[in-house]
Amino acid sequence: MLRQNRWEKEWMILEKKELRYLERQREEKKPSALRQKLEEKIPEKLEDTLNAAFVKAFDLVFEKGTGIIEKTYNKEQQKMDYQVREYAAGLKANRKTVKAFDRQSQAARAKNLAISGVEGVGLGLLGVGIPDIPLFTAVILKSVYEIALTYGFTYESEEEQWFILKIIETALRKGAELEQGNALLNGWIDSQARGGHMGEKEAAGKQQEQRRRTADALSEALLYMKFLQGIPVAGVAGGISNTIYLKKITDYAELKYKRRFLRARLPEGR
Repeated sequence: MLRQNRWEKEWMILEKKELRYLERQREEKKPSALRQKLEEKIPEKLEDTLNAAFVKAFDLVFEKGTGIIEKTYNKEQQKMDYQVREYAAGLKANRKTVKAFDRQSQAARAKNLAISGVEGVGLGLLGVGIPDIPLFTAVILKSVYEIALTYGFTYESEEEQWFILKIIETALRKGAELEQGNALLNGWIDSQARGGHMGEKEAAGKQQEQRRRTADALSEALLYMKFLQGIPVAGVAGGISNTIYLKKITDYAELKYKRRFLRARLPEGR
């Protein structure tokens, strides 16, 4: 009974945290006068160029690059570490054993944010904007992959890739689009907990469509900053945007993976 109560308490904490997250992201801040001026200078085709670059980056990573990303961390060790944490929480589900999952996730996030900052600012100093997109995309996916492993989930199947892409898109949305995306993800998580899965054909179709939607969300969010990043010196500000947006994505990814983790441990019917 103690174990069940601990999971339920963590679920209530998570629900409040998610509600606060949605409240913070509900309203878009009004662009500054300087930003509005700069936006007038942005070439009309830049967003299309960004969109195409992100689509190609996702194609490259999902079709050929996951193995390369996995060379940057020890996947098998992370799986073993998860099993140790799971065993400890199974013996005694208290605050210490349950929070161990969060601490591991946060450590991985901090490391990847540092990597993103160095990569983005370094290329910004050189006046490099568009060419850093494959690198930035790889860092995003590496970060989400490590969060998934922390909570005991895989990321190789097309259904899991759809889930990751939907997380990235939703993290960058505001208002009604954020609410709708969040509700869709939570519904999928509930379905997973009941043993529901997409068929192979459905998963493949949704994953392909989601690549385009996620690329569109990233290009919209990064349009202004990628323009700045293409200007030497001013590009430092654009480079810093990589870290800002990676934090937004990983903050949200942690909420969704922890939700999956806890949902599977709640009493039936919760």
